[in-house]
Amino acid sequence: MESPLKKIDKYIIKKFILTFFIALILIIGIVIIFDISEKINHFVENKAPLNEIIFEYYLNFVPYFMNMFSPLFVFITVIFFTSRMAANSEIIAILSCGVSYRRMMLPYMISAALIALLSLSLNLWVIPRANVHRLGFETTYVKHKNPFSTHNVHYQIDTGKFVYVESFSAWNNTAYGFTLEDIRDNKIQSKLSAETAVWDSTMGGWKLNKYFIRDFTEGLEDKVRTGARLDTVINLTVTDFYRNKGTVETLPIKHLNGLIKQQKLRGDANVMYSLIEKHTRYALPFSAFILTIMGVSLSSRKRRGGIGLNIGIGIALSFTYILFLRFSQMFVYSGSLPPFVALWLPNVIFGIVAAFLYYQASK
Repeated sequence: MESPLKKIDKYIIKKFILTFFIALILIIGIVIIFDISEKINHFVENKAPLNEIIFEYYLNFVPYFMNMFSPLFVFITVIFFTSRMAANSEIIAILSCGVSYRRMMLPYMISAALIALLSLSLNLWVIPRANVHRLGFETTYVKHKNPFSTHNVHYQIDTGKFVYVESFSAWNNTAYGFTLEDIRDNKIQSKLSAETAVWDSTMGGWKLNKYFIRDFTEGLEDKVRTGARLDTVINLTVTDFYRNKGTVETLPIKHLNGLIKQQKLRGDANVMYSLIEKHTRYALPFSAFILTIMGVSLSSRKRRGGIGLNIGIGIALSFTYILFLRFSQMFVYSGSLPPFVALWLPNVIFGIVAAFLYYQASK
């Protein structure tokens, strides 16, 4: 069966993919050299083993960096080889043979789809697992994060069950000012209070010290129980207090969705980090299509400034996109926009720009 792709389609796809990966290898090599020079003192001072530097850190650093700057690589790739084709009059020859500008975009879109699928796969499954090793290495040998304390934590751990903690210390995995309330039909049924709640990993629960339990009744007297110590297992673990922006980067999409569902139930303010991470994972790969259209539209005609001018424009626009994508997260932190709208806004705006450039180029 004859392939629906023509020779010129295969030629453009081959050039696109080959140039993309060559650009990746070259730039990643340069970035690794600069990263080593920046962190070499940390590696030496903390006696990081060479095999961990290579296999735990840099082997997992490559997919993370590659995906973060994939819009830049895609744009530069398209600008570079399309400008060369235009300079060699190949674009003119293609259009002169009766191929429409729209039809010429087909191999570009196929290539963009392949890169988008690669980026999406990395985002959803590969990079989160790689980040476990990368972030773990950085914590051990580079950043040395200190134990932290968290204050005024409110969680809904189950339907009608609410936990409040005045403060949590990571030094000893202890929650201070612990309160558990059971509310049904807008009426409080019981309230459990304790001076401290210490996490016990052996039983997967909490050891409450100096606890006070009040069961509210319909009568005049409530039932009150007190004691020095009480063991309890609830739908709250010590890891819930360690959830932060870095944590969500290590979760595959299935676990990330589960965390978002749990955080929404609990009213956890950290859910915004999870939502930002989720929508970024889907929005970033989609940029391959937008930046490809922009790149072809800008570089398919000869310019007096030559390839250098096109590459300069490409770098400027791709960095603008990456910065805009990062800046849009501020709208989520400030509560100005929902995560879905904020993270897809750069694609919408650049999509409009790409449509305008394509319309001008195809005339």
